[in-house]
Amino acid sequence: MAGATVTATTADFDEKVLQSDKPVLVDFWAQWCGPCLQVAPALEAIAAENAEKLTVVKVNIDENPEIAARYGILSIPTMNVYQGGDIVKTIVGAKPKAALERDLNEFIG
Repeated sequence: MAGATVTATTADFDEKVLQSDKPVLVDFWAQWCGPCLQVAPALEAIAAENAEKLTVVKVNIDENPEIAARYGILSIPTMNVYQGGDIVKTIVGAKPKAALERDLNEFIG
């Protein structure tokens, strides 16, 4: 199941996220963020189980501060759902998998 999520950088963010033909959940995270690491396995599972409906992209804000600044990410974990290049939903904070699935139901249900 590992490897279901995709990593984006400043260089390929627009291509992987904004130009996607399906909804994209972007997880803004950092290696030092405990809650980010807690939510990672749930996101990995959601990515694997819903690959045909939703792409899960991880952006390390320490390595790609420009993207975090561009979208006003002030706390992590923050997850934005992009559709057609626009943010259509924002989820802030670590949540268990079931709660994340409820939040994402309109995209994966």
